[in-house]
Amino acid sequence: MPAEEELVIWGASGHALVVADIVRMRGEYRIVGFLDDTAPDRAGIEFGGCVVLGGKEQLPLLFERGVRYLLIAIGDCRARLRLSEVGRAAGFTIATAIHPRATTSEDVVIGAGTVIAAGAVVNPGVRIGENVIINTSSSVDHECLISDGVHIGPGSHLGGRTTVGRGTWIGIGASVSDHINIGKHSIVGAGSVVLADIPDGVVAYGVPARVIRRITPDDQ
Repeated sequence: MPAEEELVIWGASGHALVVADIVRMRGEYRIVGFLDDTAPDRAGIEFGGCVVLGGKEQLPLLFERGVRYLLIAIGDCRARLRLSEVGRAAGFTIATAIHPRATTSEDVVIGAGTVIAAGAVVNPGVRIGENVIINTSSSVDHECLISDGVHIGPGSHLGGRTTVGRGTWIGIGASVSDHINIGKHSIVGAGSVVLADIPDGVVAYGVPARVIRRITPDDQ
């Protein structure tokens, strides 16, 4: 892909800085700016070596000027999935960003919008859905299935043949044993050790991890 292809990043917080760094190191796109719907007053403010352009109202203007690529840089799993669909509906192609110092096996399947950060290791037979974050220095062992919108937190580790359901967040430093099934839209707390399956829509944490409660709107 020629380096002159232009890309806009949706998100303008710390994770967006990480994503922008990966994009620049790959050299496949030129970042034209960032979008931020949470703080309209940031429009025109310098951020991450570029500028905050505004919110989603900028999408048709960007498309009209020839920008065709979009990357969602938001940690919240549900928001990432939702905004990806908004971007597609506006005509954009959802880009992917894999850090040059991440290690991914040749047969790994990686969906659109996925970000794999520095130091991450993804081993053979893994299938990764769309808009997934495999964050800094995390690892996904052989034959795992990582569904759309999952966030694997920094320094967390998944054993072989583990399945993680749509939109689930694995917290920083968590360890998941092999052959574990974790449901969709759940949260596994930081530092947890997961030795048994976790159902859909729950918060689980501890050593070993136990289901603490159901997900509430405040968790989403």
